Order: sequence, then C-alpha cells, then structure tokens
Amino acid sequence: MMLTESPKSSESPAEELLELTIDRFWETIPPLWGSIRAHIRSVSAENYDITVEQFHIMRHIRQGALSMSDLASAKNISRPAISQAVDLLVNNGLIVRRRKTQDRRYIELELTNAGDQLLKAVFHDTRAWMRSWLEALAPDELETIIRAMDILQKVNVERI
Repeated sequence: MMLTESPKSSESPAEELLELTIDRFWETIPPLWGSIRAHIRSVSAENYDITVEQFHIMRHIRQGALSMSDLASAKNISRPAISQAVDLLVNNGLIVRRRKTQDRRYIELELTNAGDQLLKAVFHDTRAWMRSWLEALAPDELETIIRAMDILQKVNVERI
C-alpha cells in the first residue's frame, strides 16, 4: 500500500531515498503494530479478562504514570474516560489508589501484586509469540532490525 506517489524523477537521490523510506515505514510499521496490538488484545481478553485499554493503563502505571492526570496525558484521553477504566481495574484488584499524606487531593495509582503478575504474564506471552516469528530471521537480519530501531528511537527522542 503506497501512501504517496512514486518519487518524481526530478527529485535528487537523497529525496528519492527519503520518499522510499517513508513509504516503507507506512507499509511496515502500522501493520506490524496492528498485529501486535491484536495479539495483546486477544491474550488480554481471552486469558486475563481485561481489555487492551486496561492493559495499556496498567503498563503506563508500571512505567511511572502515577496519577489520573499522568494517565490521561500519556493516553491522550480525558480524565473521565481514564477514571472509568481505573475504577474497573481497582474493582478487579489489579491497581490501588493511595492518597498522598502531603496533599490529600492527590491520589497515586499503583499496581497490586496481581496486576504486576498479570502484566508479566501478558508480556511473557507476547514475547514468546514475537519470538516465534522473529526466530526465522538470520542473526545479521536481526542486527539490522536492532540498528534500525535504534535509529528510529534516536529520531523520536530528538523530536521530544
């Protein structure tokens, strides 16, 4: 699926390479990420009875998003939407709310042991699934992918 027209012959070799890179990115990354999300959705729902959204909320809490505002910002959704998802996770014993003693208005979110174990299980399953399709690649191909991911990460970090 090409999102742009082929580079025009009047473009320089560097511009043509940039256009080809952009096309390959769109042909590869979104479908790949879609497959990974579909797998996480399936594993989360079928094995652990949580939605992919709840999984991502728990993942953000583990990564340091400790308040409703942090989560809303990280997920780019409203606080009421986050609040509803957090309520379900609290009711299921996967996260807890704690009031900070210094500021009683600030409520900190934390994974419970059950929530942490659930995340570990989903990650373990997803890593095994990814391993099953990446292990067919040769070591030099894996090294190329790692270098490419490092480069993409560097570009992304520089934009922040």
